Amino acid sequence: MSRKFFGTDGVRGKVGAEPMTVEFALRLASAAARVLAPNGGSVLIGKDTRVSGYMFEAALEAGFVAAGVNVYLSGPLPTPGVAFMTQRFGCDFGVVISASHNPFDDNGIKFFDRLGGKLSDALEAEIEKGLAEPPTTVESRRLGRAVRVDRSRTHYQEFCAATLPEGMRLDGLKLVIDCANGAAYKVAPRVLADLGAEIVPIGCSPNGRNINDGCGSMQPGLLQLTVPGVRADAGIALDGDGDRLVMVDHLGRLVDGDQLLYVIARGRHENGGFPGPVVGTVMSNLGLEHALAELGLPFRRAAVGDRYVLELLRETGGVLGGEASGHLLCLDKTTTGDGLVSALQVIAVMRQSGAKLAELASHMSRYPQVLLNVKVARRVDLATLPTVAAAVAAAEGRLKDTGRVVLRPSGTEPLIRVMVEGRDESVVRAEAEGLAAVVRAAAGG
Repeated sequence: MSRKFFGTDGVRGKVGAEPMTVEFALRLASAAARVLAPNGGSVLIGKDTRVSGYMFEAALEAGFVAAGVNVYLSGPLPTPGVAFMTQRFGCDFGVVISASHNPFDDNGIKFFDRLGGKLSDALEAEIEKGLAEPPTTVESRRLGRAVRVDRSRTHYQEFCAATLPEGMRLDGLKLVIDCANGAAYKVAPRVLADLGAEIVPIGCSPNGRNINDGCGSMQPGLLQLTVPGVRADAGIALDGDGDRLVMVDHLGRLVDGDQLLYVIARGRHENGGFPGPVVGTVMSNLGLEHALAELGLPFRRAAVGDRYVLELLRETGGVLGGEASGHLLCLDKTTTGDGLVSALQVIAVMRQSGAKLAELASHMSRYPQVLLNVKVARRVDLATLPTVAAAVAAAEGRLKDTGRVVLRPSGTEPLIRVMVEGRDESVVRAEAEGLAAVVRAAAGG
């Protein structure tokens, strides 16, 4: 079944416009309850720091309780924390209210199953089918109950700390932590401080409207200035819901998701190995593939989206995967992308090797890669645009085996992403701009 509202990471949009309305959230809760907990049960609801989170939390709570589902309300908690606590509380499913790295006037709703994994496309399609029905209200004796479990975040903090090698502490390390004024603003600094690190927090003062605003993994400029400015060993930048990670070395240079995935993989390889291939996406830098090959580690590419990386990891028996954007998966540690857990894995490699992050990242050379976003009026099937297909074929012919071209629609925004990668940056940029112009002419808004 096709999905109208669910994208690559749940339902997302501008607050006040369908689907991000209170009325839709109420129907969505009712539909989800019928599919995921048809005989009653329980759900954990977490959220980031957006001001609109309060109203969506209330709407979802009402829909679940009316359908006979008990509700646990965690308050602000990173997306991976909700996944973990869903398992910890033995809930039938979990819900996160967040638009991740988007600005504050967007919001979204995404689901986890009872094991802390993302729902399959088929289950999301079943929930969408149920949106056509009015919200369910069971008889009074079967109504669910709601309870706040805000203090439960300490369980998640303990879990994160436990993903470090046994006995490892962070004493003597100075770290800058940027939480994007988002969901991790309490738990991330506390985990690092409890492990003994000296921390300098930025982006840890949310006001409901400053999430991802000039800070976090999408805008790490302040972090890049702060790390060398305070002579820190490294900087950690999460996004608004805490599932993305980028880092900054002691010189203030950005270390992206591809490089971090390489650092973790190399560290695991040198300390006994790990099962399965490393999994990236069609957007992963060619330099990552080549650097892993030098270590004798196989590499596979999935479709863009951490859910598809996860699916390929499960299919191949792998445990490490991720995206350049910073969605990293360490399935031997947790069930979903977790920015804080991933940062701890990188720091563990730093401690075990005695090397700085700059040195660890230098073993992977990044090919020049240009990514341009082309706004479109509506979602469009690129295969139906012959001028675009011809332009892609021509660009690939010119690049031959020295580069790659990837065009894909965004799963969360009305954009076509045009990516060109190759050895010569000037050639790559020219090809990307040319392709973007063709896409804009054929499908631009």
